[in-house]
Amino acid sequence: MSKQEIFDESGYLARRARNEARLTDAGVYGPQMEHDACGVGFVAARDGKPTRAVVDAAIEALQAIWHRGAVDADGMTGDGAGIHIEIPRDFFIEHIARTGHDDDGGRLAVGMVFLPRTDLAAQERCRCIVEQEILAVGHVIYGWRQVPVDTQALGDKAMATRPEIEQIMFSMPTDVDEEEAERQLYVVRRRIEKAVTAELISDFYICSMSSRSIIYKGMFLAEQVTAFFPDLLDKRFVSSFAIYHQRYSTNTFPTWNLAQPFRVLAHNGEINTVKGNINWMDCHEPRMAHAGFGERIEEVKPVIQAHSSDSAALDAVFELLVRTSRQLPMVKSMLLPEAWDEGGDMPQDLRDLYAYCNAVMEPWDGPAALAAYGGRWILGGMDRNGLRPMRYTVTRDNLLIAGSETGMVRVNDADVIEKGRLDPGQMIVVDLKDGTLFHDHEIKGYLASRQNFGAWIKTSTKIDDLIRAEHEETARLTRAELRQRQILAGWTLEDMELILHPMAAGAKEAVGSMGDDTPLAVLSDKYRGLHHFFRQNFSQVTNPPIDSLRERRVMTLRTRLGNLGNILDESQEQCEHLLLESPVLTNAEFQAMRDYMGATAAVVDCTFPVTGGQAEQDLSDALERICRDAEDAVRGGHTHVVLTDEAVSEGRAAVPMILATGAVHAHLVRQQLRTFTSLNVRTGECLDVHYFAVLIGVGGTTVNAYIAQ
Repeated sequence: MSKQEIFDESGYLARRARNEARLTDAGVYGPQMEHDACGVGFVAARDGKPTRAVVDAAIEALQAIWHRGAVDADGMTGDGAGIHIEIPRDFFIEHIARTGHDDDGGRLAVGMVFLPRTDLAAQERCRCIVEQEILAVGHVIYGWRQVPVDTQALGDKAMATRPEIEQIMFSMPTDVDEEEAERQLYVVRRRIEKAVTAELISDFYICSMSSRSIIYKGMFLAEQVTAFFPDLLDKRFVSSFAIYHQRYSTNTFPTWNLAQPFRVLAHNGEINTVKGNINWMDCHEPRMAHAGFGERIEEVKPVIQAHSSDSAALDAVFELLVRTSRQLPMVKSMLLPEAWDEGGDMPQDLRDLYAYCNAVMEPWDGPAALAAYGGRWILGGMDRNGLRPMRYTVTRDNLLIAGSETGMVRVNDADVIEKGRLDPGQMIVVDLKDGTLFHDHEIKGYLASRQNFGAWIKTSTKIDDLIRAEHEETARLTRAELRQRQILAGWTLEDMELILHPMAAGAKEAVGSMGDDTPLAVLSDKYRGLHHFFRQNFSQVTNPPIDSLRERRVMTLRTRLGNLGNILDESQEQCEHLLLESPVLTNAEFQAMRDYMGATAAVVDCTFPVTGGQAEQDLSDALERICRDAEDAVRGGHTHVVLTDEAVSEGRAAVPMILATGAVHAHLVRQQLRTFTSLNVRTGECLDVHYFAVLIGVGGTTVNAYIAQ
């Protein structure tokens, strides 16, 4: 029997045809209307009690979103699908007995592990490493279980890369509370991953290692999840929650380990700021500390592993934060906050909450819809733009069904208590411990009441409060000096007329209607500023355009200085910083900020002598000196560094400020010093909006274009 015949016999094509016919007859569907995107959602018992109905509903929902995943030419290989549920203790007790062990009454934990399938030596070595790390923390291993799978459900490409899938079952002491148990297993998993990586073993991945939940996933279609994993059909698989996901690969190629759900979340969309978020997470790591981890904090670094997708990177940060004292809804509010800064009728206590979150952590910018599980909490949420759908249904039989679209689980209308959708930035949450459903305003009200965030954020200082009479905007260069510096910066008359003049006259970026037929900077034989070598890195999928009205509501230029502390802490000290409405500073604002900094700021000269020698070597030496001066300043206790080219003269040339800023930022990151200082740039070369954007993109905190002004 061919693969296609097996696929047909499985009922997939028949069910798809029935679904299409049902929707077409209802007048709401046409095949030409299909679009590809990840399908994500969850089912939760509102009373927090495990039930088979939750698992059945999640499987039904997952099989209903087959149209949201990509399908390979073989008709059976998908980008990945999976389900995240509670560990069914009764089911695993039976399999523990088959290993020759009796249940010792401890806290049962299970690791779902992908092992190398073709390299048997590497496979056995991975088992040894897993066992070694589990035993090292004093847990009792029951044994390994080979997970039954039906390979007939796989396409050729999925089959060719299929791992060996096994579960390791072990016992943890009951005197360790659940949160500490999960924290221990998080550290153990990271130790295992590092050890395997150090031995250059590929095709190893731990889907989950937990005393609470387990993940079944793989590179197959959503329709095939129960066909490939018959475990999921066992009636002993009961759960109070179930997260499901059908992947449509956008930023990475499909692989078994990048199938979702991940350890905390399943995500529909893409993180457009992922490079910057990953880099800033690297910067935060040196200052991370938490009493629950103690010295073990070093074991979880780097938090984000190499070759992660954007979803996997976001999940890694979610997992770190929920393993501390932060509750899952708070983590969502911190990493994916709603728009709060510009106008609107948001309550003040909620504004204070978001101001605190903004002081601690950089937001991860979507579009994003996500379902997440954090022990006590199961959550559905949206990012601030709301460009991915999340709809929900509350039923009389205590189910909350939420996902990418409505109708994934068939529910009799008479059984529906409530239907709705999440708007941008909103959440819907179930407290599984207390059996309570929280709507958006309820959960955010709870979070805002936990601390006196309003008093905390009042300890921040605003730049407007620092400007005095001595900081008036006055000309500080003669006409001759100004013209000399404009020429040194490489400005042309065309730059002055077509770029600077419209900005000065209308307070808007210059706009032209003609195309740009100039050569790419790298191919040009004319001088081009370094900013011309940079181009915008667009998202790899098509998203709805951000119109000007939405942009005004959801985006802000607000910037903080002096706040890059311990992201695992929660204290008033995290709000003791300088708050700027924009990273772009006028001369008066820069001087006011400089006076505020006082002796805490060090000035680094970004010029070098024109000796008539080899310019490349002079520039290289200058960069080394600039980086060294910045490092010495930070190690000497300066919490602010000012990079300036004001010393340019007949005998000294300016280092391109993008080059100097990027070099210092990268050097301080490598030295694990970046979060101890701000980088404030004062440059004569900066003229247009793109130059500002590039400076900030390479690591600048503030920019003062003193010659342009």
